[in-house]
Amino acid sequence: MDENQKSSGVLLPGSIVAAGLLIAGALVYNVGSENLPTANSNQPVNNATADSGSFLDDDVVLGDPGAPVAIVEFGDYQCPFCGRFFRDAEQRLRADYIKTGKAKMVYRDFAFLGPESQGAALASQCAAEQGKFWAYHDRLFEVETLDSRENNGNLNAKLFQSLADELKLNRAQFDTCMSTQKYRAEVEKDYNDGVAAGVQGTPATFINGKLISGAVPYSVFQSEIESALRASR
Repeated sequence: MDENQKSSGVLLPGSIVAAGLLIAGALVYNVGSENLPTANSNQPVNNATADSGSFLDDDVVLGDPGAPVAIVEFGDYQCPFCGRFFRDAEQRLRADYIKTGKAKMVYRDFAFLGPESQGAALASQCAAEQGKFWAYHDRLFEVETLDSRENNGNLNAKLFQSLADELKLNRAQFDTCMSTQKYRAEVEKDYNDGVAAGVQGTPATFINGKLISGAVPYSVFQSEIESALRASR
């Protein structure tokens, strides 16, 4: 997938504060259906189904696009449990499965924790436009997880610009992308696809379409990936 293939449109309205919830021993940020942002009623929600093909959308793939196992995470850059997943299980998944060509990974924005989440999602899409999505994604999580707090002002325009400079993005292009909110529709579509697929909290990770909720131990992901690899042979 080429990182330049993006779209524009309408962003999620308002902000939502979600609480942490223990589900089957897994840490996950949960959002009740009564608190979900309402999509534009004039635009149909994408009817995503729980299979790897529909989840890949046009997002940037990490790893070999032809890998037999697809790992698709719906996450929020402010979610502390998404940060835990990024620090722990994801790094091992990258080393053991993505770098070895057994799996590919896609990150989709479930930006439900408020304006900072939405701003970070837009910034990562603007970085994708210049071929730096995953580098920008990683730096956002590295910065946010320093305090693991939501809506404290640290995900702001100054940070987004400083990360763009750090990664040597074209600042004029990045600033224009941000000021016009060029990828608002992309962020909204990711969220709507997550809702349609039954995502109720973050991180929500699909392994070839099978949902694993929360920042569960690496062994849970490993077991599911190994099962998917056997099924693909």
